[in-house]
Amino acid sequence: MAHASIARALVLASLAALPGCAPPPAAPPDPTAEITAMLAHSAVAWNAGDLDGFVSDYADAPTTSFMSGGEPHYGYAWIRANYAPRFEPDAERDSLHFEEIAARPLGPGYTMATARFVLSRTDSVTASGPFTLVLQRIDGRWKIIHDHTSSD
Repeated sequence: MAHASIARALVLASLAALPGCAPPPAAPPDPTAEITAMLAHSAVAWNAGDLDGFVSDYADAPTTSFMSGGEPHYGYAWIRANYAPRFEPDAERDSLHFEEIAARPLGPGYTMATARFVLSRTDSVTASGPFTLVLQRIDGRWKIIHDHTSSD
């Protein structure tokens, strides 16, 4: 009887060691709350006329990409230069907010987010559209490494 117990324990231990029998890895945490907070900060910076605050969510790298007008553009410097005219002192800049924010992990340190931007002036929407972001965790926070924004 002792041999049967030992044999059963060895079989169970062997099965547990097989890759298919190991418990599945824990799912990464849902990044939606963090991305929502990041986008809220971005909207506050936009509405306050703070260009540096607005573009601070983009990775400061030459490989950061932005799809605009059906063409890819590369580099943090291009993104900043693209937005800069909207932040000049006499520029008219409508109020920004984001809707329908959803995010899902792509793998360790990467996530994808989808949402809608809405620009408005008084009670009228002046522009809106869907966008997709690919983000990477850099120095403890999410940074946009790819932005594909469309207009309605």
